[in-house]
Amino acid sequence: MRALTVQPLAPGTARIDDLPAPDPGDSLLLVDGIALGICGTDREIVAGAYGWAPPGRDRLVLGHESLGRVRQAPADSDFTAGDLVVGVVRRPDPQPCGACARGEFDMCRNGGYTERGIKQIDGYAAEQWTVEPGYAVRLDPALADVGVLMEPTTVVAKAWEQIDLIGARSWFAPRTALVTGAGPIGLLAALLGVQRGLDVHVLDRVTDGPKPDVVTALGATYHHDPVAEVAGKLQPDVVVEATGAGPVVFGVIGNTAPYGITCLTGVSAPGRKLSVDVGADNREIVLENDVVVGSVNANLRHYRAAADALTKADLRWLRSLITRRVPLDDFADALTAHDDDIKVVLDLSAGGR
Repeated sequence: MRALTVQPLAPGTARIDDLPAPDPGDSLLLVDGIALGICGTDREIVAGAYGWAPPGRDRLVLGHESLGRVRQAPADSDFTAGDLVVGVVRRPDPQPCGACARGEFDMCRNGGYTERGIKQIDGYAAEQWTVEPGYAVRLDPALADVGVLMEPTTVVAKAWEQIDLIGARSWFAPRTALVTGAGPIGLLAALLGVQRGLDVHVLDRVTDGPKPDVVTALGATYHHDPVAEVAGKLQPDVVVEATGAGPVVFGVIGNTAPYGITCLTGVSAPGRKLSVDVGADNREIVLENDVVVGSVNANLRHYRAAADALTKADLRWLRSLITRRVPLDDFADALTAHDDDIKVVLDLSAGGR
């Protein structure tokens, strides 16, 4: 069985290895890998920025944005051969904190969690993989060629859940949403905003390529003007920030409607300095009851919400997000960002050789 592996913290060590076929035993699902979504996290791990191999090993099977088809399932599970599934990324810490013990492992308090393809557990970049039935989620068969979008959709499903929970502290009837960044996370956040009936606007710096047309096809409005100008005119009730760029983050925080909620999903690079008027931002946040909240990862509830959102979405639109499909043998190309990329997918099937 072939798998894409890397030695964490060692740049340039990604390679395809021949590994023993996984043994599901009596308790695990055996899954044939179909596809793997590539994201910035994978590229950072391959670049040596972070990552943790399983205990006692120096190499990690990469990949957390999974899609596969069940080959074999335990008799007492809810799965059968042929089911289209994704595997959950995060697992609770072995000595669970209060959040992990209650199934909210995306909100782990002590950092003892593990993550497939990232932290101490092999990922899904393999021709076959196993997963516990309790950490697998079934997808509608119609999503066979786009189900790899599931994991990034879970991230924004959680973000919107957080927005709803915060808004519910008082009367909350948002009308306008601004999404900053037209990558996969931003576009899927826009999808969920449109599905909620909001007037959705998406801001990105590019002026050509596929992104403006993808936003328009969704029924949202695309912008590429300076963030303070766009947000200042819109005064959005909700912002989903998906760039992690400091100027964009502070550009939206200071330009929401009263009782505005800004949800940060983009991870900023450390070491960059930015001059901001903290006093003015603090004054506006306090006097307008605004909220800024960070959100990352997802639990099983968010996976199910994401599966529902993808099932309701236009398949043609979802297909338009996948701008490159790359055979496993050409993994280096998949890990290299191209200017017109939205979502790059690695083909794990034998036919993709």
